[in-house]
This record gives sequence, structure tokens and C-alpha cells, in this order.
Amino acid sequence: MDFDLSPAARDLRDRAERFFTSHILPRNPDYQAWMAAHDVGNPPFLAELKAKARAEGLWNLALPKLGADEPGTRCTNLEFAPVAEILGRLPWASSVFNCHAPDVPNMEILQAHGTAEQKRRWLRPLLEGTTHSAFAMTEPDVASSDASNIATRITRDGDHYVINGRKWFASSGSRPDCEFLLLMGVTDPDASRTRRHSVVIVPTDTPGITLVRNLPTFGHMDRVSPHPEFRFDNVRVPVENLLGAEGAGFAIGQGRLGPARIHHCMRAIGTCEVLIALMLQRAGRRESFGRKIGDYANIQEWIALSRLELEQARLMVLKAAWALDRYGNKGARKEISLIKIGVARAYSYIADRAVQIFGAMGSTDDTPAAAAYTNARLLRIYDGPDEVHHRTLYRFEAEDAEQANRDLRAYLPSG
Repeated sequence: MDFDLSPAARDLRDRAERFFTSHILPRNPDYQAWMAAHDVGNPPFLAELKAKARAEGLWNLALPKLGADEPGTRCTNLEFAPVAEILGRLPWASSVFNCHAPDVPNMEILQAHGTAEQKRRWLRPLLEGTTHSAFAMTEPDVASSDASNIATRITRDGDHYVINGRKWFASSGSRPDCEFLLLMGVTDPDASRTRRHSVVIVPTDTPGITLVRNLPTFGHMDRVSPHPEFRFDNVRVPVENLLGAEGAGFAIGQGRLGPARIHHCMRAIGTCEVLIALMLQRAGRRESFGRKIGDYANIQEWIALSRLELEQARLMVLKAAWALDRYGNKGARKEISLIKIGVARAYSYIADRAVQIFGAMGSTDDTPAAAAYTNARLLRIYDGPDEVHHRTLYRFEAEDAEQANRDLRAYLPSG
């Protein structure tokens, strides 16, 4: 097991670091000011940054299976991990390199399951960074932590599918430049629980789609990737918009999550690095009861524990990325469940300490702490709640113990 990067991968990480420091971070005040005035969309300078990043070979880094004619830099998951950490320092930085969610996992499943025409019509614009997409799976009326519960109906009617149902948390689906949804719904209610569902491509301008609202989370409205709720009333799409085979929706939905969780976790680690740096700065400048707050033992312990937890989390993610590259989604399921739990916990603890160290200021948008606190809590729900991953890990442990069939009596004092 080797996490060391090749010279080419180290060079890529260093170029990403320089680009972030020189071009992205200095524009963050401009980005924040523009978003505050416009709510959603892209500041004009974002296109300039994207063009510059692409010209420097920092484009589509998170897609290791790019075709010969598809634009981008083919990184393994392990090679992309340190770049994702750099981009995680700002919520919008990943879009500069066309490495943002949910477009990257959507591109992956279009690569794997799309027809030649679907790739031309829907995948290519995503690879070029000229449009956006969303994945519409979660529903307000069912426990979507079990994807087989999804109830939206997709009914065949001649040369069309007719869609009826509700979706929410279809992240980025309400952006004005989001052109299509990958929607998961039931095509055969009588099939086995993992064969009932299919995925269809639904253009966002199709009649019958109603944007009900954009959902705030803990009172915070995500302007970079808003979380809309949609209603679908007799929405008709051609049968050619079926992605993969009928009944393959559950497998398609699961397959996109492995790399996505690696990316989410490494971006969270990048955010935590910023929080630790800000905590140290705050502790060295702020005085309380005649002393710098950094002189108090509890503040020192909080920062030390944050570093300990973050280093552990990073190593777990690198191992998961290595396993995903080596064994694929199925072979890395245990490692992916571990990071989903472990990184969410570390992120939550570090964000909580950052809020506390900044005090009242930490609860406002004057620092990244409040948004990080919200995102950290949500990470324990998104992409499968922690409880699902706890159960997965238990099953792996039970299976390993059964296969080992070890006689443990010798470890007991009674023999």
C-alpha cells in the first residue's frame, strides 16, 4: 500500500496549489460580493478562470476514464485526492477546474452507461464546462437512505416515458445553467427491490416540471449548489433518454457514490485545514480576561485534537482512494464506509471548535466556520447517513469473523 505520488502527480498538485493561491483565492471577495447581489449563477470572471485553468492542463482531473477525444487530465483517485483537498478550501474552487459535484459523478455514469448519442448531447457539454446537471434521487415522502424506497413513477407510453412524483435535494438543479436532471424512479414496481428502478435523462425545460422551492439547510441557502425541490406532473421524455437498461437504476445510483465520497471527504479536509489556520490566528490575536485565548489550555487542546483528527481522516481517505483505484467500487466498499463516517465526525468536531473559538462571530457569515458547521452536520446525512454505513461496517466485520472461523477461547482466562 503506497500513498506516495508519482513525480507527475506531485507536479500536478503543485500546479493546482499555485493556481489556487494566485488566481482563485484573490478573487474570493469578488465572488462573495457577486453572489450576495445575485443569489445564484456565475460571476463573469469565473469563465475567465476556467479557461485559464484548462489552458494550464488543470481540467476534468477527477475523471480517470476519459476517452481519447475527451478533454481533461486523467488522474487516478489517489492522484486527485490532494488536488481535491486544495480545492476544498473554498466552496466554489472546484468549478474552476470542472471538478465539482454533482457534475463529476454524473459525467462518470454517462461515461459508463450512456449511448453514443447521449454522450454527444449530454456528456460532452459537461466535459467542456458549458453547462450543469443534477441527480434527482432523494424524495420527501420516503426514507431515501434506502434507495430502493424511491417511489417516483416512470411509466412507458409508446415512444415516451411519463414521469410523476416529487424530488428534493437535487443539488444544482435550480441553477439557470442546469440543462438536465438524471432522474431515478420506478419503472417496474413488481420487480425485485433492486431491479425496480431506472434512470432517465430529463431536460430541465421539459413541460410538467415545477420548481417548488430552494431548500435552506439550517437556515443557510447554498448559492453555489442550491438544493431544489421539484414536482413532476406527467413529464414526458423520449425512451432514448433511458440511461443504461431498465431496472439498472439502483446499480447506477450506487456506482456513482464511491468516487464522489472520496471527493466530498477530501474537500472537507481542505476546509478543515482552513479552519485550523483560522483558529490559530484567532487564538493568537484575541484576548479574554487579560490573556490571549491561545494561552488557555483548553484552546491549545482543541487545536491539537483537531490536527490529530484531521491527519487520521486524511490517511483513511488516501487508503480508500488507493483501494478504489486498485479494486473498484465493490472492492473498496469497506474503506468508503469508513471515511464517510470518520471524515464527517472529524469535520463536525473541528467546525464546532472553530465556531466556539470565534464566539458570536463564528455563528455569522463573517468567517467560514458557520457554513462549515452546517456542511459538517449535513455530511452525516448526505450520500447515505452514518447509520447505514455503521451497518455496512458491522456486516463486513461479521463476514470477516465468520470466514476466519477463529477459535478465540485461548484468549479468555477460563480457557
